[in-house]
Amino acid sequence: MSEKQINIDSFHPLDIFGANDQNLEVVRNFFPKIKIVSRDNYIKAYGEESDLFDFEEKFTSLLLHFEKFGRLTKTDISLLLNPGSNGSSNTSDGQNDILVHGKNGLLIRARTVNQRKLVDSSLQNDLVFVIGPAGTGKTYTAVAMAVRALKNKEVQRIILTRPAVEAGENLGFLPGDLKEKLDPYMQPLYDALGDMLPTQKLLQYIEDRVIEIAPLAFMRGRTLHNAFAILDEAQNTTPSQLKMFLTRMGASSKFIVTGDITQIDLPKNQISGLIHSQKILNDIDGIDFVYLDKSDIIRHRLVGKVIDAYSNEGGEMVK
Repeated sequence: MSEKQINIDSFHPLDIFGANDQNLEVVRNFFPKIKIVSRDNYIKAYGEESDLFDFEEKFTSLLLHFEKFGRLTKTDISLLLNPGSNGSSNTSDGQNDILVHGKNGLLIRARTVNQRKLVDSSLQNDLVFVIGPAGTGKTYTAVAMAVRALKNKEVQRIILTRPAVEAGENLGFLPGDLKEKLDPYMQPLYDALGDMLPTQKLLQYIEDRVIEIAPLAFMRGRTLHNAFAILDEAQNTTPSQLKMFLTRMGASSKFIVTGDITQIDLPKNQISGLIHSQKILNDIDGIDFVYLDKSDIIRHRLVGKVIDAYSNEGGEMVK
C-alpha cells in the first residue's frame, strides 16, 4: 500500500473540507478504494499507486476551483470529480460540456441525459419544444444555452417571455402598476439569469435591452432577428398565442418553447397551444420535440415524490 500527502497550507481547512467534513465525505465516496485522512493543513491518502495518482490529480482540481472562484460546495465537487453526475442514475455520458460559468464559480451544465438531448437538439434545430414536469430544468437549461450563445456572440440579444396566466391568483387585485403586477410572473427567469451573470452586468444588459424579459402579449407585431428567444410556461398559451410567438422568428434566431402539460391553468374549455403544437408541428424539418421526465428532476428529492402523489391522485399539479 502506498501513501500520498497533499498540503493545503494556503487554504483554510473549513473551506476545503466543509463543515463537519461534509465536502471530504463527498470526496471519499468518489474514491472507495483508498483511505483518506484529513489533518489541519494536509490530507493523506492510502491505497494503490494508480488510485492515488487519480486522487491527487482530481483533488488538485478542487483546490484550483476554490482558488479561482472562492467557493467549493458538495455540488461543485460532484460535478468536478464526475462531470456526468447529477445525483441520479440518469446521467449523460461525459460529453456534457459546461454551458456557463456562473456567479461565484457555479458550474452550469446539462446534468441529465435528456437535458443533454435538449442542448444537442438546439444546436441542430432552430426551434425546439421541451416538455416535462416541474423541476426537470427545462427553463434553467434553456436560459443557460441563451446566455452561452450571447457570450459567444452567436446572437445579439436574449428574449425571455411567459404568458401572464393566473394560477389561482387574481392579477387585477395585485398591487402596483402594470410592471409591478407582471414582475412576479417573470421572477423565475430573473432567478435563472441571476445565477449566470454578475448582478451589474445583468442590470446593464436589461437596461440596454440586450436581455428582454416581458409578457407574451408584448411580443405581438415584432420580428426577432439575431435573438435567442425562450417562451416559458407554454402550456398556458392558446394555439393562436403560440402561433403568434412562433411567427416572430427572424433571421439568425433560435427559439425554445418550454412547458409542462400537467400544469395547465387555462379555462377548462380552452385547448393548450403546447398540446396543439405537438399534433401539427411534430413532423416539420428544423423543429424538434424533447421530452423530460421524473428521472430528470434536479430539485429536492421530494419533488419527484410530490409529482407521483399528485399524478396518482389525479389532481392538479403544483408548481
